[in-house]
Amino acid sequence: MNKPILGIGTGAVLGAFDGLTALFTPEAAPQIVGIVIGSTLKGAIAGVAAGVFARKVQSVPKGILFGLAVGLLLAYLVAAFPDPNGKHYYFEIMLPGSIVGALVGFATQRYGGSVAA
Repeated sequence: MNKPILGIGTGAVLGAFDGLTALFTPEAAPQIVGIVIGSTLKGAIAGVAAGVFARKVQSVPKGILFGLAVGLLLAYLVAAFPDPNGKHYYFEIMLPGSIVGALVGFATQRYGGSVAA
């Protein structure tokens, strides 16, 4: 399968699970639908970035690090916005976001098909 397409699919699925981890934060429960949708999009963006990177660089460790960095950056951008009460949830957002990025980076490197010459 095409690496960016694999990244989009994997990132979207893992991103949805990332969003569902917000249920562990009781204050976020009323906003769960928006959180899951946003996390799915965030995962898909990280996935396409990891897939494009995987096309250029053939290294599983570098792919994992790149995915981790992209996931962490995207999660930071989301965590920088406070909730309606003014509280930030850096750890609660950035930890699962970086894990999603690392997993997507691994999947695109390991399971993505090579480009025909």
